[in-house]
Parts: sequence; C-alpha cells; structure tokens
Amino acid sequence: MRKAILSILALGAAMISCSPSELNDVEQEKFRPKFHFSPEANWMNDPNGMVYYEGEYHLFFQYYPDSTVWGPMHWGHAVSKDLVVWEEMGIALYPDELGYIFSGSAVADHQNTAGFKSGEHTPLVAIFTHHHDENGEVQSLAFSNDRGRTWEKYENNPVLPNPGIQDFRDPKVMWHEEGGQWIMSLAAKDVIHFYSSPNLKDWTFESEFGKGIGAKGGVWECPDLFEIKGEDGRSKWVLFVSINPGAPNGGSGTQYFTGEFDGKTFAADHQDEKWLDWGTDNYAGVTWANVPKEDGRTFFMGWMNNWLYGDRTPTEGWRGAMTLARELVLVRDQGDDYIAQKPVREFYQKLKPSIESKQVNFNEALAIGSESGFVVKLSGFQESKGDIKIKLFNENGEELLLNLTADKISLDRSSSGETGFHPEFGKIQEMPYRGNNLVDVELVVDASSIEVFINDGLYAMTAQVFNKKPLNLFEIISIGTGKKSALRLDVYQTPSFR
Repeated sequence: MRKAILSILALGAAMISCSPSELNDVEQEKFRPKFHFSPEANWMNDPNGMVYYEGEYHLFFQYYPDSTVWGPMHWGHAVSKDLVVWEEMGIALYPDELGYIFSGSAVADHQNTAGFKSGEHTPLVAIFTHHHDENGEVQSLAFSNDRGRTWEKYENNPVLPNPGIQDFRDPKVMWHEEGGQWIMSLAAKDVIHFYSSPNLKDWTFESEFGKGIGAKGGVWECPDLFEIKGEDGRSKWVLFVSINPGAPNGGSGTQYFTGEFDGKTFAADHQDEKWLDWGTDNYAGVTWANVPKEDGRTFFMGWMNNWLYGDRTPTEGWRGAMTLARELVLVRDQGDDYIAQKPVREFYQKLKPSIESKQVNFNEALAIGSESGFVVKLSGFQESKGDIKIKLFNENGEELLLNLTADKISLDRSSSGETGFHPEFGKIQEMPYRGNNLVDVELVVDASSIEVFINDGLYAMTAQVFNKKPLNLFEIISIGTGKKSALRLDVYQTPSFR
C-alpha cells in the first residue's frame, strides 16, 4: 500500500477524473484489459481482503472513487466464482474519523472467535490499516454477516494501536491450526512483526523478522505468511514481502523467503532475498484465505503496476489492473526452494486453440494475434539453454522483445508503443537465469500487458505494454551461433470477459 503521500492529493485537484459517459468510448477502452480485472472507473492499487466463501472468491482492492490518481483510500470489491471472470460490487469500506482504509486481509471466522456472528452465515472479518496523516497507522476490524455484501466496522477500533512506528501497516491474518490461534504478519518500516490472537481483537506481539535480511532499498509492505506443499510432498513456510522502492528492475516489487514457522517465529533458510516476479509490474500481491482443503491449491494475485510510474500510465477514465490469478507451487531447483507460478487452470479452460503444435522456423514471421488477447506456448527446445529472441510486433512498427540467453532473460518494451510518460518505463528489464535447460516459454498477452512464464513458471516476468495496435505478429530470432531445430508453437485466443 502506498505510502509516501506525495503531492498526489494536490495533483488530484487538477486531474479529477471524468465519468465514463464524459469520455470518448474508444479512448477510454483503448488499453482496457480484456481478461484481467480492472475497475470500471478511477484509481485502483493493491489487492486486499482476498478470501473464499461459499463458492465465491472475494477480491477487495485499494480504490479512490474520485480520480484516476491515488487519493483517500477506500476498499473496492469484486467477486468471482472461478478466479477468472469478475463482477465489481461497489465500495465495501469508506474512510472515517480514524483515517483512510489502507491495505489488509480478510478471513472466514468459522468458530466465531470474534463474536461477530448474527445470522446463518460464517462472519467474514476484514483486518485493515487505518491511516491518519496526524495520528499515524493503526489496525482495525470490519465484519460482514451477509457473504461480504455489506460491512460494519468494529465499534472499538483500533484493535492494534501504533507503537511509535511511522510505517506500520498491511496486516495479513491467517489461522494457525497447530497453535489454535490467529497470526498476523504486519509491515513495520523495513521488518515484519508477527502477532497472535485468540479472537482477532486482542493481539500479542510474538517476534520480528528482517533485520539484516533481504532487500532494504525501501519500505517493506504487504507481507503474507503461508504454508505450501511442494511437488515432492515437502511442506515449507513462505513469507512474501513487497518493497518500494528497491525492486531489481526499479520501483516496487515483491521479495520472498522460504523457511519454517513455529507459531511464533519465522526462520528463513537463506539470507538473500528471492524475487517472485522480475518484471516491473507485479506488486503487493498476496494469497487467498479459506480456499477449500479439498482443492489444495494456493492462489495469488498482484497489482499489475509500479509506484515508479503508476499514476502516469496512459489510460483514460480508469487506472490500474490486476495480474491473472495464479497458482503457486513450491519447487526444488539446484538445491534450493523456489516459488513457481502459472495462471489458474480455470483460465486455461476458457481458451480456444487457434494454432496447434505448429512447427516454426527461426526468422520467419507468423500472424497469431487477435483483438481480445492471446496465449503463446513455445516448446521443443531440445536441451537448449536459450540464445534466442522472441519478438511480438505489428505492422505499425511497435514491438516487444524477449531475449533468452544461458544466464539472463531480458524483456525490452522500449519500442512497444506509448512509453514517454515516464523516463524509466522503456528501460530493459532483466532476470538472472540459473542455467537450466530451457523447456518451455509461455506468453499471456492482453490489451496492455504481458505475463511471461518460463519452465512451467519457475521464472516469471510481468509488464505493462501500451501498444496502440495489437501485437499480432510473432517471430523467433536466433541470437546464438549454434544450429537450432524448429520449435513447436501453440496459440490460444482468449475471450473477452468485459
């Protein structure tokens, strides 16, 4: 959640948004995602309060309903039955005398530990930061007894006062089964505090994590502590920590740590940070709570933007989108644990194949795209470690380049379309490659974004791309000296969900 309050409020007076009816429809929808969630109008950032209950996935988000730049934060709300098609529900939480409604989480209180239940449904409880410019940041509660449709703030807010730390926010709460209590992860400047509670109202400080560990280039935000099982049956605890600034390609990003949690203390297996996504546009992401045990998957979503230029992107009437919902998997690679990620299977089930198992040669252009977006899967690398360039382009000369070498993957959007709104936007993004054999490359392309997944999601990059025309042409270019065999190409068209 942002954060330096900047001079954005002053800018907001000069940049008040227009209503959708006041804007030219073509201009308003020019960069509108076809299958990523974006608000109907105005400003959106961090995903919040992600919880599953009675067949619905809830997505709350940081929202300012009066402008397309950041302002006094509310919680917007959307629901989905499949993590793919979203219905926007309107504002769930409004600012009040305690302050703006900053980031937080939500849980299903099945045992009614907080005592909020007043009907047949399990109460949903939101735990969020109240931000006040003068009084600082405190943690508060709100609850719903009608499946998240309406919310009431707890009369005795705040439940966790500020101990004298300026940046003290973004509570992520989960039920710790072994300890029989709630655990809160909370960002406190550049460390994470862990608290425990029997009832969501009374919190006890347990421990601190992060001194001398991880990236320290900016403020730590939006933590998420969760347990995840690996492909080999092992279980590990993972701690996500977003940071702004300090990401490897500039601006904001999300680092993570793998380790163990005993109900009080998190101990990392490593000192150096790992990065969840090396692209510039995946921030503040967290996982869904209360996913049914019979499903067994871990679901994630992030804000597809960057605080470096987030308030300048060239959209009209709305600003901000989310990544696709992704499934996270713990994998072992070269003796270490990593998080791999791919779009949820429900997304793939909606795709329509347009090119199937086509053999493609190098330096041969091919038409693949559509107006609504597409997914490209490239395989058949035959033990290759890379040394190729994948090019998406159009007849207007706009192009997006993905370079893969033995030790580095880079994404170049410098000639992809509109880039002049910020001097850093066109900078080449780089991700180290650990020398694995290249197995597959998947590109998920929407109206104004690309999500890259390599080797079944072991490597990921997410970036916004503001091309004026669809990038509907594809080419593989050899950048090495060795002979390379033709590759296999599959292309899928994505329906529009708006």
